[in-house]
Amino acid sequence: MLVVDAAIVVTASLAEAGFEPLAQKQLVAPYLMWSEASSVLHELKWRKEITDELASIAMDRMAAADISPRRPKGLSAETSRIADRLGWAKTYDAEYLALARLLKCRLLTIDAKLKVSGSRVTDVIGPSEL
Repeated sequence: MLVVDAAIVVTASLAEAGFEPLAQKQLVAPYLMWSEASSVLHELKWRKEITDELASIAMDRMAAADISPRRPKGLSAETSRIADRLGWAKTYDAEYLALARLLKCRLLTIDAKLKVSGSRVTDVIGPSEL
């Protein structure tokens, strides 16, 4: 099992290979991932950094991706504890870390800052470490 964050999902959604490189992994994410990833794709389209067509393809890839939403008991409390421990006012990134901790699995991200900070509380990896 592997927790994926919005950065990984957006990247995979925009890639020609899509989620194929992750096909052998059981992917999970907190519910907030879909809102975050959709928002990023919309912003990229709005800023004209991607075409309307690519945005639509990416949204379809994300919707079809085999990622299970998870909200285990204690997720909110663990999220708050992690945000406090790391000195973060916002809890978005802490929720991915909390989910990985509670499920006793790794978090996959391309966010270097999240990887460095998050590694203090759970196992965080990048794509090259799969």
